[in-house]
Amino acid sequence: MARGASSREKILEAASDLAFRQGAAHLSLDAVAACAGVSKGGLLYNFPNKAALMKALVEKYLEDFRTRLEEATEGEDSNLPVRYLDLAVAKLERETPSSSGLLAALAEDPSLLAPVKEFNRTLLDRMKAGGGDVGAILVLFLVLEGMRAQNLFGTAILEPEERRLVLERVAEMIGAA
Repeated sequence: MARGASSREKILEAASDLAFRQGAAHLSLDAVAACAGVSKGGLLYNFPNKAALMKALVEKYLEDFRTRLEEATEGEDSNLPVRYLDLAVAKLERETPSSSGLLAALAEDPSLLAPVKEFNRTLLDRMKAGGGDVGAILVLFLVLEGMRAQNLFGTAILEPEERRLVLERVAEMIGAA
């Protein structure tokens, strides 16, 4: 890996870790540089401002999810809804994002939503084109994105058994059960 790419990756890793632990609203360029072990000048060389860093974080998150999805499906769109369910549920169970920080970042720069919307539209279109029950695919997408949004806003109220029941029903609908 080239030196620049290595520094960039270290910075993104540090920013991701800090945003996860403290929230994006509390993310400072100085803190990211210190955590990444680079000078502030080195950080600014890669990301000229906080907005550029936040945009790169969103793009990295989407690219990582896209890569895991591609690896899990081996390019087979007919299997995409099942793999999307598996990966999204695993991610929901692993992560509890700092909602106030992410919301503050989005409020500060709503353009960060554009790549997320584009990713979601492409994913939904691919799942629909894979030949499954379109209604079930739409329900799957809305259930998973609804759960993700509830985590983001800190409004998740489902008990573990209720959540399990919802996910089982969705899995049945898409033929994953």
